[in-house]
Amino acid sequence: MDSGGFMQAFQNELICSICMNYFIDPVTTDCGHSFCSPCLHLCWEEALTPLSCPECRAVSEKLEFKTNIVLKRLASLARQARANHISSSEQQICATHQEAKGLFCEVDKTLLCVSCSESPEHGAHSHYPLRWAADEYREKLLKRMGSLWKMNQEMQNNLTQETDKIQSFENYVSLRKVTIRAQYQKMHLFLQEEEQVHLEALEKEAKETSDQLKESVFRMAQQKESLKEMYRELTEVCHKPDVELLQVRRESPFSEAETLFWDFRNAMESITDVILHRAELVQMQKPQPVNPELTSWPIAGTLDMLNTFRVDNIVSLKTTIPNVSLSDEDARVTSGGDHHGEAAEPQRAEGFAVWGAEAFTSGRHYWEVDVSHSPNWVLGVCEDVLTNVTDIINNSVEAFLLFSTKVNNHYILSTNSPALIQYVKRPLGRVGVFLDYDDGTVSFYDVCTGSLIYSFLPSPFSSPLKPFLYLRAP
Repeated sequence: MDSGGFMQAFQNELICSICMNYFIDPVTTDCGHSFCSPCLHLCWEEALTPLSCPECRAVSEKLEFKTNIVLKRLASLARQARANHISSSEQQICATHQEAKGLFCEVDKTLLCVSCSESPEHGAHSHYPLRWAADEYREKLLKRMGSLWKMNQEMQNNLTQETDKIQSFENYVSLRKVTIRAQYQKMHLFLQEEEQVHLEALEKEAKETSDQLKESVFRMAQQKESLKEMYRELTEVCHKPDVELLQVRRESPFSEAETLFWDFRNAMESITDVILHRAELVQMQKPQPVNPELTSWPIAGTLDMLNTFRVDNIVSLKTTIPNVSLSDEDARVTSGGDHHGEAAEPQRAEGFAVWGAEAFTSGRHYWEVDVSHSPNWVLGVCEDVLTNVTDIINNSVEAFLLFSTKVNNHYILSTNSPALIQYVKRPLGRVGVFLDYDDGTVSFYDVCTGSLIYSFLPSPFSSPLKPFLYLRAP
């Protein structure tokens, strides 16, 4: 093999098999094959079998790889050799001085020969070798691409969580219909018309909220596609020859509206500068997730009916334990994990726990609890033998509890047995608890609005039950 053939074979080894261009930010997979990092990201994003090598289909153990510095430098040299050949063939010669244009003017964004760079017009400007300037702009593109890809992955996670939330919300709406129907069946026949109105309002509100969730998913999907498209566009710009990469865009690439937006910018910006500005604008348009919350409709006569079973002074000072420490990890068991990707800040907070003075074994009993001074609380009933706060919260058999837990910047209501998020507004005053031991149900009410929060489905109780309250310090 002669020297020319050897050099050609050597340069071919520096070409990405996906884009068929010299490597841009090359990485080497576990199987030993190398690709442009952007090319591999896009390939795995669109492939049906992710994390497999595009050449040998070997499955990779990891998703991210470090840049292969040696390959990056060799590819840069090969790219420069090709640029020199192109410059020679295209006669990139200064018409005035008949010299090669080997310098880049940072101020005017133009290519200059040495003599032009020393002229009064450009003498005070900063000049850089063509290769160095192109590499600098290429690094800016790669940095922006890294930010775009990270945001793209975050948007994929948000999209998945928002999609899952739709099913969770729709299941919750179905279950809420069941609990509302059961509640109305306890009322007199003249409430049937009001029941129908309530259900129709719930259906309408649920559809509107569900549509908002679906719209949120659609916006996130659009944003994700925009991020990927911008990422792909930046990848294409990266592969442009040095001269074209640094070329000043004198014709507007935008629509009329976009042109008006960018008119205030320097008209001598390069294509790369314009693309980077557009990428920044795309990243600023991040949609926010929806926090569904249904209106709690009052049920006429409910509180009057419940007060016929009212029990006062249920708290016993002998069963009050101050300075109880409870972690957020204990509280999260009630909602099935992380609230669709939203996790409460890990911390331990002091509070106090209270048990009822009497254990109930039959009958109907109603009492109210003031939670206006504590945003984080747990209340309900628990088995008589349970005296440890953590055991009560983690017990899914004989503990029927309503939780108020802070998650990020808002509060979430949830219940246990099974763990379920309550998509209704958190009560800010008094919460009513109704225990129908004979029917095997425990229900919670917002006393201020006279509305149902949640009612556990009938299930026979097997042991005496005591009222329970845990208030955590704000």
